[in-house]
Amino acid sequence: MSDTLSASKTRYAFLSSKPFYHGVLWCCYISLMFCINYSSSGNFQISIGNVLIHSFFLALIIYTNLYFLIPNFLSKKRILSYFTLLIISCIVFTPLELICLYWNLSGFDDARAYLLQNQFLQYFFMFFAALASSVFKIAKEWLLQERTKRALENKNLQSELSFLKSQINPHFLFNTLNSLYALTLKKSDKAPEIVLRLSDMMRYMLYESNEKTVDLEKEIDSIKNYLELEKIRYGEKALISFDYENDPGEQYCIAPLIFIPFLENAFKHGLSNSLDKGFVKVSITVKNKLLQFDIENSKTKEAKDERFYKGGIGLTNVKRRLELIFGQNYKLNISDAENSFIVALELKLQEKSKI
Repeated sequence: MSDTLSASKTRYAFLSSKPFYHGVLWCCYISLMFCINYSSSGNFQISIGNVLIHSFFLALIIYTNLYFLIPNFLSKKRILSYFTLLIISCIVFTPLELICLYWNLSGFDDARAYLLQNQFLQYFFMFFAALASSVFKIAKEWLLQERTKRALENKNLQSELSFLKSQINPHFLFNTLNSLYALTLKKSDKAPEIVLRLSDMMRYMLYESNEKTVDLEKEIDSIKNYLELEKIRYGEKALISFDYENDPGEQYCIAPLIFIPFLENAFKHGLSNSLDKGFVKVSITVKNKLLQFDIENSKTKEAKDERFYKGGIGLTNVKRRLELIFGQNYKLNISDAENSFIVALELKLQEKSKI
């Protein structure tokens, strides 16, 4: 298997090398020019001689342009010097080609006379061919730079996303361990359940969320686990509800851990500050490839939403992730009502089969 893979790589490297595809292009050009010459002259020796002489001087001016004039003058924006030297090259190489062609046409006086009468066309063709090679060279370099730029942007994007996710995971773990610690101090029977649910969530974070996308249902399960953990933590102090509605039979994917920071903030900055019995209401509706996520949590009348006034890590990260992953395909609305905080998030989903 490794030998086959190595042979394939070697073959690809050879086929994509400059000598190979340049050679193929020149063979095609020489064959085409020979067919044109032979159809007009009917003489094989004269035709092949003319084509080889012409191709030699054409290659000479093209490669002089590609490997000397462009790197040393055009690439350094010395435009006037570049065009001056290109014209001089045509003036030098074209007469040499015409002399060789004239010699090769010995015995064909009409062909010689036609060559001399139309020699200006040869000057024009050589200059145009050299200029065309410059255009192709510039276009190729631009495409290569764009490809490299996109690859670098994609690499930076993935690095930034990985960094943001690495901040989310410890943040959530820290809050949950605080809850577990409080229950163990009270020697609560609910501590083992928290350990099991936390184990499920950590498994999801470690083995599932490293992917670019996950099944929407797995993300929903992580939300359910999170809410169950908070129900155990707050007990009767909080009314926690979760409603989920999905298109029947449809399967979608989503970026992992998108909703966790909103849930964290609802409990940490909202419910925890409530003096009386509070609430957290979570609702997710999926319809026609659009996901609507709504979360509302209670607050005291004096409370301010520290999520947005102080710019918590969780919310800052999730906003940045939304921008990087969804671009313009999301809407985020934050409301500070009299008795509650409300976050409404709309995301455009992709079907699982199209990811």
